Amino acid sequence: MYLPRSLISHLYTQLVRTYHPLSSPVLILSSLDPDAICACRIFAALLKRDYIPHKIQPVAGYDDLAKAGETLVRPMKTTEGGSGGVVVCLGVGGLIDLSNMLGLDSEDPSESMGGVEVWLFDARRPWNLHNVFGGQPPMQVLQETDANSRRRTAGVDKGCLQRSYKPGKGGIIVFDDGDIADELNAERDAYSALAEMPDIDEDVEDDDDEEDEENEERQDETNSSKKRKSWSDRDEEDMSEDDGERPRQRRRSNSGSSIASPNRTPPSSQPSSPPVVPKQPTARQLRKRLINLKRSHEAVLDKYYSIGNSYSEPISSLAYSLASELGREDNDMLWLAIVGVTSLELSGCTSTGLGTSRPKANHLPSDYHKSWKATRSSRTYALLRDEVRRLNPPPLGDTHNLGFSSAPSSPSDHSIRLSPDPRFLLLRHWSLYDSMLHSPYLAARLHIWKDDGVKRLHKLLAKMGVSLSQSKQTYTHMDMDLKKVLRERLLQYAGAYGLDEIVPSGSGLATYDQEGWGFIRSWGWKAQLSATDVGVVLAAILDLGTGPNAHFRSIATNPMSGSSQMSSKTEDVADRSEVLVPRFFAAYDALAPNHPTQLLAAIPTAQHLLRAIQSTGSSLLHKRQLRHLRAFRMSVLKEGPDLALFANSPGALTKLALWLSESIEVSERDRKGIDEATPFVLAALDERRGTYLIVGTGGGIGSAADSEAKKEKAAAKEKKKAEKAEARKKKQEEREKRREIRRAALGEDEEDDDTESESEAESSEDESDDEVEDEITKKRGYGHNRFGIAFQEVVEETKARVKIDSFDHCVVEVQKEDLTGFLEGLSLKSVVGR
Repeated sequence: MYLPRSLISHLYTQLVRTYHPLSSPVLILSSLDPDAICACRIFAALLKRDYIPHKIQPVAGYDDLAKAGETLVRPMKTTEGGSGGVVVCLGVGGLIDLSNMLGLDSEDPSESMGGVEVWLFDARRPWNLHNVFGGQPPMQVLQETDANSRRRTAGVDKGCLQRSYKPGKGGIIVFDDGDIADELNAERDAYSALAEMPDIDEDVEDDDDEEDEENEERQDETNSSKKRKSWSDRDEEDMSEDDGERPRQRRRSNSGSSIASPNRTPPSSQPSSPPVVPKQPTARQLRKRLINLKRSHEAVLDKYYSIGNSYSEPISSLAYSLASELGREDNDMLWLAIVGVTSLELSGCTSTGLGTSRPKANHLPSDYHKSWKATRSSRTYALLRDEVRRLNPPPLGDTHNLGFSSAPSSPSDHSIRLSPDPRFLLLRHWSLYDSMLHSPYLAARLHIWKDDGVKRLHKLLAKMGVSLSQSKQTYTHMDMDLKKVLRERLLQYAGAYGLDEIVPSGSGLATYDQEGWGFIRSWGWKAQLSATDVGVVLAAILDLGTGPNAHFRSIATNPMSGSSQMSSKTEDVADRSEVLVPRFFAAYDALAPNHPTQLLAAIPTAQHLLRAIQSTGSSLLHKRQLRHLRAFRMSVLKEGPDLALFANSPGALTKLALWLSESIEVSERDRKGIDEATPFVLAALDERRGTYLIVGTGGGIGSAADSEAKKEKAAAKEKKKAEKAEARKKKQEEREKRREIRRAALGEDEEDDDTESESEAESSEDESDDEVEDEITKKRGYGHNRFGIAFQEVVEETKARVKIDSFDHCVVEVQKEDLTGFLEGLSLKSVVGR
């Protein structure tokens, strides 16, 4: 079932009304990513204000989710001795059948769910449609009904909860962020139709089809033998009868004779023939039609599942919408939502899946950019900026609000401000030089892995009037006047180096002139952090931990049920939960609203991670350790000082893959003019476990890096259109001359009726080129990351020992000996939706 966004507060309001001291605490299952942790913080704050006890359980993957279902969720079922309750899943289980994973389903329909209600928040797509349109609680059977009839729940219409729905009986409830109601109408109808169909054995139908074909052949032979014989054949049969018998007399009708048979009825008095009754289809024919209808509905669902992975609205933003609907929003919750949205973008989670690019409305066809998904990112940021202005009015006299060059106004200043920060990471907590050097955006466009790239960086600083000694000072110790003019100088010289988007434009004098501005928050005079900095620090805590040398610890998990068994080398390696659960709570505590101490203490960890990404990525590019396969680029990391870091941390390996992918894209565009992103696969060897950790990043569409190429392409298209218009004009002038000559010769006015039709034909021919060119981009799922689907297909074909435990299906673990065959099979697959 799914809850429309217009009713987002309906279930929570009912929970507050019906909760009592004997009720079970609310269980929160959260994935280990910054967006989910921010949403978890918002939910915990709401529950605390309403005095509702709750328990938080981190979930690292499907293996941990199954354990949580067995040890925490199943005991809550009324059929297991519990009292029911609410389970909130944050970034957990959106791609799988959650009722099965949590152990809520049962062979006896009356015992399923057991009064446990699961609220599902997830930004990953595609949805598992059983969660969205199914997952309904059992109903009391008041009278005998067909066993195959679909259960209908009061207040539920085709899986959509209505305002009359009363919770408490259990079920899986998905919180819709808008795309279910807007984009899944066909899937909703197909799923509902399949749920109402009786069970049919299609294998038996195939045997029946063969029997039907044989019976039809026999029937045709019988009918052909029973055809009406001719009169001459009948005469021969009569003459061949025995002589003792009198030949039969045949009465023939003779319309030309005046003698009529006494038994003959005049034509005028002949009775009318009975009405033709249409032949009713047989049971077998009806069964065949039902099977064809079932297959057509299943094809709709299969097509939806095959479009590839993508990401929708961050769940922290959805949680803030819930708080806002309840009237509980404040600055702390707003900051959590901002950090969650920013961190999701930093980790490469885009609307086309895990990748470096994100579609922009002005780069897509006119009928695509109107959809909710294509404009969600810009709309979400616009709403957050409006909330910042509403809850944090600027001080008097602060007209420009240039946050990155200003300090907190007082020791008690905890406000959130908009700031046109450059795209540098940890700028306020590092030197300007290091911040620029380790920022993926600038590193990719200056080719920082080359010596010439480092020289370009030095030249850019020199043109800006910043010496190397000044740029390598800690940012807080830099000259204040230089900080104030830093943005203007970046805007002045960035275009010469292809850094057009390094700083958002706009003066800040008007609200509409702050598009692309970032967010910063002050904690008095203790600290001032941007949302980007907090997102980087949180990700570093989750990837490396907070203790000394935490990134050298090896992580392992047991294979999830149903996956291929891994090597026995994992017996002496620590379990993943033992390492990741403390990291989750360290990141959770770092988001304390009034104490940024833990965030500041983890900044060196984040800097270490950024250095490792820059040095390892530069080494792979400098040594040319990247291979170009048919469907994607790939690289295998087998050595290096930071190998253990990337081999044991999917998040760190993903960031390295994104760094390499963006560098390759920009390099290809600069050398060959190719403006499409290239899918990339990166593998890291874990010697202790004897496995490779693999991540696949998709290409996406409408990359921000190819804006100039898009402009050139649009200009070429306009030029071609103008040339065709000029050619049509010349043809029209020639036609006018020929008509004038004919009129003069005939002495009368003659009109060419075909002129208008010819003009329309040429115009439609010109427009057809654009329609054909945009037809591919209009296709649903275009540019989506399909590595998760490709991984599963390769496993089925090659029988490679692969474990898929991450909620992001484009991250897998492969046995060391099976890597070569796995990559060979993967190279033949489609890894990006087309």
